Amino acid sequence: MSQSAKRQILLIYFSRGGHTRKISEAMASRLNALGHECSLMSVAEALAAEPDWQRFDVVALGACVLYGTYHKSVFELVNRYQAALASRPSSFYCINVVARNPEKRVLENNKYLQKFLSLSPWQPQDLKIIAGKVDYPSWPWYDALMIRLIMKMTNGPTDPKAVIDYTDWQDVDRYAQHLLTLVKAD
Repeated sequence: MSQSAKRQILLIYFSRGGHTRKISEAMASRLNALGHECSLMSVAEALAAEPDWQRFDVVALGACVLYGTYHKSVFELVNRYQAALASRPSSFYCINVVARNPEKRVLENNKYLQKFLSLSPWQPQDLKIIAGKVDYPSWPWYDALMIRLIMKMTNGPTDPKAVIDYTDWQDVDRYAQHLLTLVKAD
């Protein structure tokens, strides 16, 4: 089967404020527009009802970082389904605001992606770091306060009214297309 053949892709995501879901939806839209079939599931949905792994040519898991870590359900998913994830072409995409700095979009410089790899029994064959979004007005006051303090220490935006999307949407499209290259030609 050639790379241009119709592929079945599953994107599983954990989103706290909706931005990781938006990124995942953009990827699905791009893949569907290219003539492939892309399914979306939240981590909670995948934990509630196991995906039909055999149906998919590629699986990608995306998760956001908050306070330097991933939600426990992300690790519950990779622990429960590590064999299924490892048995097919797979990728992990990490969404974090520290990646607003280009040097933090490199594995060696992104401690959050390194942390995932050190804690995860699943070692994905492919990795991606995507810059996230600062959205102080939509966050609970304690999250906004804590993240503003972290931003102050890292020379990031601290204006409590700031809404800044650092995501490179063209790069998100390129990553979606890149997922197709993970499938070996038949």
